[in-house]
This record gives sequence, structure tokens and C-alpha cells, in this order.
Amino acid sequence: QVQLAESGGGSVQPGGSLRLSCLASEYTLDYYAIGWFRQAIGKEREGVSCISASTGSTYYTDSVKGRFTISRDKAKNTVYLQMDGLKPEDTAVYYCAAGPDFRTIGAIKGVAGYAMDYWGKGTLVTVSS
Repeated sequence: QVQLAESGGGSVQPGGSLRLSCLASEYTLDYYAIGWFRQAIGKEREGVSCISASTGSTYYTDSVKGRFTISRDKAKNTVYLQMDGLKPEDTAVYYCAAGPDFRTIGAIKGVAGYAMDYWGKGTLVTVSS
């Protein structure tokens, strides 16, 4: 059973930075891609970024390109989301999720029928002055 736990959320002023962590159960990162999603109050959940299990290749949604960086440390079973240049519109609960490579890209892009297999409980990020 895959387990995921997010941490690192908090409150920050616009322009600030946060680093989110997604701690996965052992060997998860060898077999599953990890995606970061977020959901703001009153809005649908959206994909933010993902990192492939097989190649480590990364993908970012347009709204975070150049500001967010996803990375992984397999030895620590952890995927990170470094968030710089935060904006108020980045305020949301951030979730990490695990799925096969081919489905994760689709899920991040919001393609119908592409779902992740396992989810964490989320961590709240608030960007406000």
C-alpha cells in the first residue's frame, strides 16, 4: 500500500518562497510518478507539476513555469516542490499523488479519465500580505 504525506505548507507574503515535501512509502518513487495538485476554495482541483518515475523528467503547468521546481530524493523517498515568487493566486491546499507515468501527465493536464492511484491528505499554502 502506497502512503503519501505532504508537509511544508504555511503562510507567506507575495514574492516569498516555500518548499513542500511529499514523503512516500518505500520504493514508491521507483514505480510511480509523483504529481502535485492544488485546490483553492471554490475552485476545481488543478495539476501543478509532476516528475516521472522512469526518467525523472518533469512537467509544469503554465501558471507556475519558471517559479516552481519539482525534484526528488529517492534515498529519502521524498519529492519536493520548491515554490518561489509566490502569488496570492497560488493560495490553495496542495496535494501530492502517485500514479503510473503515462497517467500522471494526463492527470496533471486535466485530461478526462486520467486519474492518480494514491493521494496524500494535503498541506495548506496561503499567500497574503
